[in-house]
Amino acid sequence: MFISVAFIVLQVLLALIAVYQFSLSMFGFMKNKSRKRHAPTKSFAVLVAAHNEEKVVGALIENLKQLDYPEELYDIFVICDNCSDGTADIARGMGVHACVRNNYHQKGKGYAIEWMLKELWAMPRQYDAVVMFDADNLVNRDFLQLMNDDLCEGHKVIQGYLDTKNPGDSWVTAAYAITYWYCNRLWQLSRTNLGMSNFLGGTGMCFESGLLREMGWGATSLVEDLEFSMRCVKRGVYPTLNYDAKVYDEKPVTFQASARQRLRWMQGHFNVARNYFFPLLWASIKERNLVKFDAAIYTISVYVTLMGFVLTAALWIDMALPAADVIHSMYSYLPWWLLVVAIVATVLQFPAAMMLEKVRSWKMFAHLFTLPLFLISWWPITFYAFFTQNNKTWSHTQHTRVVRIEEVQSK
Repeated sequence: MFISVAFIVLQVLLALIAVYQFSLSMFGFMKNKSRKRHAPTKSFAVLVAAHNEEKVVGALIENLKQLDYPEELYDIFVICDNCSDGTADIARGMGVHACVRNNYHQKGKGYAIEWMLKELWAMPRQYDAVVMFDADNLVNRDFLQLMNDDLCEGHKVIQGYLDTKNPGDSWVTAAYAITYWYCNRLWQLSRTNLGMSNFLGGTGMCFESGLLREMGWGATSLVEDLEFSMRCVKRGVYPTLNYDAKVYDEKPVTFQASARQRLRWMQGHFNVARNYFFPLLWASIKERNLVKFDAAIYTISVYVTLMGFVLTAALWIDMALPAADVIHSMYSYLPWWLLVVAIVATVLQFPAAMMLEKVRSWKMFAHLFTLPLFLISWWPITFYAFFTQNNKTWSHTQHTRVVRIEEVQSK
């Protein structure tokens, strides 16, 4: 009896969180097209995080040097972090700053950014804002102009629109692309429309320099972007999304590489949940602040995935055993039509997001049939991450896909 009650209570809790997120996603169907334009006045330090990225960093540097923004208002710095290849030589050869860091005790992007910012603050020239990219990225040419507009409007932390530069390489990259379109539209934009905080995505990020100096980077976990997002929300600074500032990210082609990357994300996410859930939840109650409550709920999404897997596995095992069922599910108390509606609404969110994002490739829509395999794989990955969450070792994702921005935009 106790097991069934506890099981149903947990199911109800997870269902409430799912209904909450689904309700928020409905506000992503609208898109405000009005945007104030400003003359280019803000200066930028453009940081490119790179670890052995000689195969792809040249394409990004070429892309960044052709941005539609006054060249005297931005400088490019490639952080050559513990590199053993020709990344630094390529950066110097292309006329940008190659900042070499060798520290084999503190590995990872978070540490590299923290080091680079200290170097930046000590330079003779100071910049109004800092923009961060990964070496495998490509960006639309109006990216800095759009960041300039938001900075002039008073925003201090800005996230660009994250897209995929190689969606057609495999069923894995297609799954990444579909989930990114879904998250951009029905997670990020919905929060923008509601005046809530967005969440940083690790690249295509812009920070007002004064805020970075004041806060310090201080985000050295395996998910430095999520960690910094929560630090901002905690102090009342809410990152915003610039939906038009597009960044294209290379995604792992194989399932094995994808699993390694997502395991790192989940390990880091558990760490952020431990450190920020209760402080944000308490602050949201004390201040009656919905934005901080939403951020607190977001931090424990990794636990929602974990509990969803554990409860589902327990239910399946109980049903498969020849003895009488020990566990009673809340689903047995709900009308069948309500379950059908919930399943259909969940499934339709992905094609709906793709149509809203004007995806025209029938091949991408065909990959909706393989998408469930990718989504279900989050369960065992998260389960394993729970038991290895104290791992602090950064696992580097190999990038080999040399694509130019013209190729991406032509598709």
